[in-house]
Amino acid sequence: MDMQTKAKPAWLKKKHIVDPNQDFVERILKDLSLNTVCREAMCPNYMECFARKTATFLILGKNCTRNCAFCNLTHNDPLPADPEEPVRVGKAAAGLGLRYVVVTSVTRDDMSDGGAGQFAATVREIRKACPGAAVETLIPDFQGKGPALAAVADSGPDVISHNIETVKYLYSQVRPQADYRRSLGVIKSIGRLDLRIRAKSGIMVGLGESREQVLELFGDLRTAGCSILTIGQYLAPSKKHYPVKEFVKPEVFDEYKQIAAGMGFEYVASSPFVRSSYHAGEALGL
Repeated sequence: MDMQTKAKPAWLKKKHIVDPNQDFVERILKDLSLNTVCREAMCPNYMECFARKTATFLILGKNCTRNCAFCNLTHNDPLPADPEEPVRVGKAAAGLGLRYVVVTSVTRDDMSDGGAGQFAATVREIRKACPGAAVETLIPDFQGKGPALAAVADSGPDVISHNIETVKYLYSQVRPQADYRRSLGVIKSIGRLDLRIRAKSGIMVGLGESREQVLELFGDLRTAGCSILTIGQYLAPSKKHYPVKEFVKPEVFDEYKQIAAGMGFEYVASSPFVRSSYHAGEALGL
């Protein structure tokens, strides 16, 4: 029996949460016509996060120009960027009372700046609407274009995150339209642009990687200047996606956390249900 049909172990069974705050969050998102990666990417934590009145905003539409084997985002022709979207994100962040705001996007290889201008405008609108909030931008690689990354950095986010997702060995299978070295280059450039901005990245395990490959990845991220790291279990959105190769045990996540901390990461979140923006504010003490 393969992992796609095998019953999930006890540590991967999520308790169903019903809370009035979930309806509150859904109503704000609907009224402001906003998308979240929570829903579009089928995050297993979305009910918990909505109950806590938090959400990760997904800008630049729902349609991604790439088609990664692990991802549930729709691969289709994208619509033009909505110039009013940054204002609406700011309003939603204020309406939810967020102290830590995470903004991400689909990959927009069709745009000359990869959507960096929309990220920058969104950060500025959040600053206007929520002056005391910290802001994280979870960005695509912008095809390695330096001016695009500089535009995001110039808008003044507290954290710029770019998920490397998996080990170098698996890139051709899991992220065929991405490039491991290019992603490391994005992370390395963050510190060069502004030392006040923390560089963050996230990975999934359970895709068939070896322990040695994971530790090599940790070393590559540290060398690139990454200071915040998230590690979570990969869960295939459907049978059509890249298959789960292993349900990694909680004690292995604990071991990875200890090793990464020992390598100099300022903050490491490592457990089966960790996702890049799950309890993201804790990295800054929020």
